Formats: sequence, C-alpha cells, structure tokens
Amino acid sequence: MVKRPTLTDLAHAAGVSIATVDRVINRRLPVSDDTAQRVVKAAERIGYHATSLLKRRIAETPVRKFGFLLQKRDAFYQNLGRELVQATKSAKEIEGKAILEFIEELVPAVVARRLRDIAPKVDALAVVAMDHPQINQAVDEIVARGKPVVTLLSQITTPSCKGHLGLDSRKCGRIAGWAISRMAKQEGRIGILVGSHRYLNQETSEISFRAYMREHAPQMQLLEPIINLDDERIAYEAVSGMLASYPDLAAIYVAGGGQDGLIKALRELTGQPRPVAVCNELTASTQAALIENVIDLALGTPVLPLALRTISHLTAACEEGRFTPQQTFLPPEIFVSENV
Repeated sequence: MVKRPTLTDLAHAAGVSIATVDRVINRRLPVSDDTAQRVVKAAERIGYHATSLLKRRIAETPVRKFGFLLQKRDAFYQNLGRELVQATKSAKEIEGKAILEFIEELVPAVVARRLRDIAPKVDALAVVAMDHPQINQAVDEIVARGKPVVTLLSQITTPSCKGHLGLDSRKCGRIAGWAISRMAKQEGRIGILVGSHRYLNQETSEISFRAYMREHAPQMQLLEPIINLDDERIAYEAVSGMLASYPDLAAIYVAGGGQDGLIKALRELTGQPRPVAVCNELTASTQAALIENVIDLALGTPVLPLALRTISHLTAACEEGRFTPQQTFLPPEIFVSENV
C-alpha cells in the first residue's frame, strides 16, 4: 500500500517548515505569495491529499505586503503615511500589511540605498522621490526582480516604473497664477520657491505658473526660483532675503515644501506690505496662517483618495500579466481662510 504523503513530507518537498505549511493551509499568519505557491507546487508534485484546499486558501485572499518610502517626517507626510497604512489594512481584496519608512536625508544615493533596503521586505513599493539616475537605476533593479514600484506625488522617468499617482501639477501651477494675478498688486516682483528641479511635479508647477503669468499678468516680474530642498529653515532664509531685497515684492509662490519657513518669515514682517502668498498642503500651521491672513491660499493633496487609489494600483500591479502601468492625476484641493 502506498503511503499517503504527510504534512512533514510536504514541508520537506517545499523546503519550508511544518509551521509554514500549517499557516498556508489554515491562514493563521501571513505567508508571502512566493512561499505559498511553492507549497502548492510541492503538494501537486508529491500528490498531497489536501492540494485542492491549499489552492482554495491561496485564491481566497492573497497576502500582500506593501512598502511606502516617504520624505521628511513632517505633518503632511505623517498624515499621508497613516492613510496609506490604514488603506492597506482595510483593503478587501487582499490581506494587506504595510511597511512605512521616512527619509530625512534627501540625497539621491541615500534614497537609492533605502529603496534597495526595503524592496526585499515587500511585494510592491510606492515612493516619493526625485528624478535622478541613481534612483532610476535602483528602481530598475527592483522591478527586474519582480517587485513593482510606483511613484507618489512626483514622477520619475525610468520606463520600468509601474505607474504614478499624484496631483495634476499643471493645474496647481496655473491655479497659483490665477490667484496671484487677481489678489496681488498689479506691479511688482513675484518670488518663487521650489524644493528641487529634480522633482518633476514641482518643475511642472513652476513652468505652468510662469505660463499663466505670461498670459494674464505680463507686467509682473517673476524672479528666478530659489531652491529650498523642501526645508523650512532654508525657506525661511530665502523668504526673509527676498523681503529685505525687494520692497516691491508683490507675491510669493511656494511650488514645493518649506511652507512653515514661509509662514515664519511673513509673521515677522514689519514696515512693508505683506505679499500675497500661495503654498501647498493644509496642515495645522497652514490652516492657522490662512485664518490669520498670513498666507492667502493653499493647494492641498486629497490624501484619502490618493491612499485608496495607491493601494488599488499596487494590488493590481502584483497581478502578473493582468496589469498595465498607468498614471493617475487628482485635482488639487483649494483652501482659503473661509473654508478651513
């Protein structure tokens, strides 16, 4: 009589522990999709009696672990991170697990290293990053190993990236131009701050802002953009310098981060008219600044819709042969003192 394969036989054939096989069968704890598939193939190979049950268990709800690599641990990214983690855990089509990490040092080599570090721990990855050869190379390597990577908020140019989700940056820039051309005095200089031109969303916002101002307020003089690395201290120094150098400064547009530095500099302003100010994101500090008329308009990211769409995108990207990379652009939210 042929001996029926046991659980021990299956574990040996699959090259995993008995506990791992038990987790696959009974779904006690998450098991990676690769490991679960290896157990199923081993079960088919040795004629394990519960092979059909194993297949059903795997088909029911796949376990997916998503990684999120966000930028500096400020209020906006903390909020975005919370929503991404919650959306992962709440997703109905998967048993989702999330790994959330922040990058304080936005040097391309550091970002590339952090990407390579987190990739082995997850099934798919979403990242906020600048467009740089070192980062693109890291993404290429990760995708080549079967781990989809998508970008959030700012795009990168490597073709291997499996999609992008963020704001419509062209609309952001033109909305800022629309607001400033109507609220600012009709002659004067306009200051512009960007985190880095390697953030393609910020580059697009600045270009679109300039295009709108050329069309609708050509009499206003736009200054060359100042790079602030999305750092509030650098932004504070930049805005303070502009205010001191240009008494006719009519407006300031912050196309990236560093809005807290803008707010601090404007709060300290005395002896000259306050310029119109447009910046990004509704946080506790920008909300207070809007209410107190320190700034005039904030363009916000709809964080919850972005998080939900990101999880759907990553889930689909994990389905081999059934996914086409795509870009999702959300309209910005508009906040003024009367709607916060």
